[in-house]
Amino acid sequence: MMKISNVEAFAVRIPREAGQELRESGSGASSTYFIPENRHAFKSDSHETLVVRITTEEGLVGYGEGQSPILPDTTRTIVEDLCRPVLIGADPFDVECLWQQLFDGMRERGHPTGFYVDALAACDIALWDLKGKALDLPVHKLLGGRFRDRVEVYSGCAGRDPASAADRAERLVAAGYRGLKLSPSRDRAGTVAFARAVRERVGPDISVMVDVHTEFDVAEAIRLGRELEALDIYWLEAPTLPEDLAGHAEVARALDMHVANGEWYRTRFEMKEAFDRRTCDVVMPDIGRTGLTEGKRIAVLAETYNIPVSPHIGGGGVLATAATIQLSAAIPNFLIMEHGHESFPTRYRYALEAPQPQGGAFPVTDDPGLGVRIDDEALEGFSSPA
Repeated sequence: MMKISNVEAFAVRIPREAGQELRESGSGASSTYFIPENRHAFKSDSHETLVVRITTEEGLVGYGEGQSPILPDTTRTIVEDLCRPVLIGADPFDVECLWQQLFDGMRERGHPTGFYVDALAACDIALWDLKGKALDLPVHKLLGGRFRDRVEVYSGCAGRDPASAADRAERLVAAGYRGLKLSPSRDRAGTVAFARAVRERVGPDISVMVDVHTEFDVAEAIRLGRELEALDIYWLEAPTLPEDLAGHAEVARALDMHVANGEWYRTRFEMKEAFDRRTCDVVMPDIGRTGLTEGKRIAVLAETYNIPVSPHIGGGGVLATAATIQLSAAIPNFLIMEHGHESFPTRYRYALEAPQPQGGAFPVTDDPGLGVRIDDEALEGFSSPA
């Protein structure tokens, strides 16, 4: 029986504009956390994430990522102090059993989500990567098989004003993307102006989505959605507060366009109530938060409600992206995957080889595991000391 001999966790920080200097210096960087004006969420001045490296007695290595856009040191501590003692000596092929054992370990303690489940996600993805390498098979084969040869992606399309967003949209379409997602201002009129400028620039054949990051109340979200419907916007994402399930359901009922949400859910237990109440038309699990084991379960659950899956990436890095490609290839109800065309090069810096989009899609290959080769020296250089 193969046994796990070591579990290591790395709190990764890559300054968004100074990643090369950091790699050359070989030292991690501290971060400044802040809440932008008129926004709910903490932000960081760096790309931050948590990477787990699991090694077997035979020297086989698997890598995983738990999305940690803030406080990756917290997620690392959970891996080191809680997950590692359970995993050392275990058979890495017991992936689902280990997920369940770790999840159950904090259930009664009142931690069924948040940083703890992010840590589980990193370990889970690393186990799937390791298992794939051991069997010389891609993870999508282990998850049930390949439903498609290409995983279509949309790109985030930022901009400080409608004109710059339209310019960026034009460049992204030229790069091969057939879907774009805007994250404009929280003001309804400003959001509509952004969407109109992009729609007019790219024409009717490009899918355009709008993410408002939970910034609207229910009535305003419905008013916004109706204006966006006139511009043929494909979905309105995260229209109101995550806790307001009734509000999300009301928005979904009121609009003809799709309502997308779910990036904040980490388990099928959370998702089930959202599905029961029909809070969304498209669900967006983040594999850097769910892991592959629970991500697959969520996709199966979504299929029973006839809900398509559009995996969220958000703050995830190269390993979360690769894991999401594997899941997307292996589920029947996949719709489209999120991708950050402009942010991905920064998040790629500790990979020697990783998937690259071609013509608006990631090719699905037969490379073993996640299909990523990690530069251990770079990974350790980007990691803050324990």
